[in-house]
Amino acid sequence: MSSEKTIHAVCSHDCPDSCGVLVTVDETGRATRMQGDPAHPVTRGFLCGKVAKYLDRVYSPDRLLYPMRRRSGVPKGPLPFGRERDAFERISWDEALDTIARKLQQISDDYGPEAVLPYSYAGTIGVLGYGSMDRRFFHRLGASQLDRTICSTAGGDALLSVYGRKLGTDTELFPRARYIIVWGGNVHGNNIHLWPMIEEARRNGAKLVVIDPYKTRTAKLADWHIAVNPGTDAALALAMMHVVLRECLEDRAYIAENTHGFDALKQHVQDYTPERVAAWTGVAAKDIERLAREYATSRPAVIRMNYGVQRSQNGGASARAIAMLPALIGAWKHPGGGLQLSTSGAFSWDKAALERPDLMLESPLKRHARVVNMTQLGHALTELDGPPVKALFVYNSNPAAIAPDQAQVLRGMKREDLFTVVHEQFFTDTTDYADMVLPATTFLEHKDVQGAYGHYYVQISNAAIEPLGEARSNVWVFGQLAQRMGFPEPCFRDSEDDLIAQALREDQPDKQDPWMAGITQETLDAAGGHQRLKFTRPFLPFASGPFLTPSGKIEFYSESLAAKGLDPLPVFHPPVESRHAGVPEYPLEFLPRKADNYMNSTFANLPGHQKMESLHTNYLEMHAEDAAERGIADGDMVEIFNARGRLRMPVHVNGSVPRGVIAGRLNWNKLSPEGNNVNLLTSQRLTDIGGGPTFYSTLVEARKCL
Repeated sequence: MSSEKTIHAVCSHDCPDSCGVLVTVDETGRATRMQGDPAHPVTRGFLCGKVAKYLDRVYSPDRLLYPMRRRSGVPKGPLPFGRERDAFERISWDEALDTIARKLQQISDDYGPEAVLPYSYAGTIGVLGYGSMDRRFFHRLGASQLDRTICSTAGGDALLSVYGRKLGTDTELFPRARYIIVWGGNVHGNNIHLWPMIEEARRNGAKLVVIDPYKTRTAKLADWHIAVNPGTDAALALAMMHVVLRECLEDRAYIAENTHGFDALKQHVQDYTPERVAAWTGVAAKDIERLAREYATSRPAVIRMNYGVQRSQNGGASARAIAMLPALIGAWKHPGGGLQLSTSGAFSWDKAALERPDLMLESPLKRHARVVNMTQLGHALTELDGPPVKALFVYNSNPAAIAPDQAQVLRGMKREDLFTVVHEQFFTDTTDYADMVLPATTFLEHKDVQGAYGHYYVQISNAAIEPLGEARSNVWVFGQLAQRMGFPEPCFRDSEDDLIAQALREDQPDKQDPWMAGITQETLDAAGGHQRLKFTRPFLPFASGPFLTPSGKIEFYSESLAAKGLDPLPVFHPPVESRHAGVPEYPLEFLPRKADNYMNSTFANLPGHQKMESLHTNYLEMHAEDAAERGIADGDMVEIFNARGRLRMPVHVNGSVPRGVIAGRLNWNKLSPEGNNVNLLTSQRLTDIGGGPTFYSTLVEARKCL
């Protein structure tokens, strides 16, 4: 009789799919197989190519498994891949925790607790791992608070300004759609569990349109790829509105009952004619008209907007304008119609109980701490004062690779007077600058609970195996640090089960959101690890009001944005770094794309993933006419540059980008030929809404290397 067992876990990597995972564990406690949960209605029994190879990550010989301290006399800075351990020495957890607690206390005493800056994002999107004991710790310490903007705030805030809640079309209803626009997303590359739903819709007669400057995997498979110029999505959406209203294709009854500010919008879009917008977007006027007509007259019509849209200076306006389109044509009334950006607003976790922001009032500050925007880390580490940042604690992130304006970021991280702690699974670009490195668990090695931003299922993620070596979870590390620092609150001794119960309000059923009523650890286990939120089917989140906006309606016109000095209607302003800005020394728009086979910077160090990505990561991609103008041929070594830095890579002249655009993919610095990556060229400029990064508003020039 086999002594194997199967454990239900959840992939916690930053992906909308949040897959249910079945992990087979043998009699020795080793995980031997991972598969998608066939009972999960979205996972449907398969995993993406990245996570299908996940055991390679868990059992990699390069895993960081013990606390490490930088050796005396070894300066901070880039280290050769595979040789990082030479710069560190192994220490015990007791020594590591005592050292960190002592240093943080000393910095707090000498400079004030705001001299300590946590830096984290979505290396895990498990509820506990993303934000629970860590937030309690930094709140109680009085550390600077991090504004976590690096990914989604512009689009998320835009969606809230229009609809009041981050909800969207149910993934399981996509097969009913008859017209599908994927706008700024690569479903086949990083939202793969939506793809079977789209293919089912296409078999039933649906048309797939992809709007993206880059010819992604998804664009290559589409019925129509519209190669819009970077950062001009707002103009395209406004021109679509112009055509819809000019030709009376709007849903007047839905608009009258459910929206606010329609008359102002109707007047506003008169200026966005297809002919005028064609000059900005690079999309022919006749194609804009065709797109608008097809979209408005197909039922159901749905837009899968992804976050690429909002990573330009005009990103908030772009996301707002696109989000308004389904309201204009009444698409929300039809099962399979509407829009999906994020479904995360459906999950009402008790964040106040998990994160305890009230603990800031118990800190030495006795007030709420200052807030530092993570997109401007370079500025924070080199220019911020009152007090300066003297300690950086990194977890769930790799800022040396992913933060914009990389040169300034690395100057800051190289400071010898900056005490840096990194909690990680591998030696990354960021650990190259650490004083202390702590080993972190993978999602197979700790317990968590999770929602999703691409479906409507709550899931429990059980620990499938014991932590390898001395790896420890975020919950354990920050609970232990709090106790070493003498914080007396009992909450720092809460277990993972305690935190999950608090997140679900298990002891306060009267305070549970109706959609999550009765969902507990016990019911999740009994249901095989996942439960759908408790709303009726089909779920049509914006078919009718009231809505959670100030007006109680879908807001075409936003008085709340106007009160902040922002545009109350979406307006297209050409980004400062765009071809429309007239910067002759940098005529090319740069797309610093994510790699298809990595998850941001995660997986980039693993041989199997590198093999899948090898033809692309350390190459630039360029349009044939731009290349010919510069005497560049396919395969040439090319330098692209702006005032922030210079990158040298071979070039592919392969038809993946429109004229005037050049693309490169994110990689670890140490895995790139010259020890840097695409973020050497990006800026710390912020989006119009939400204070997010403007990765896709970057100008460069290119020249052939001699």
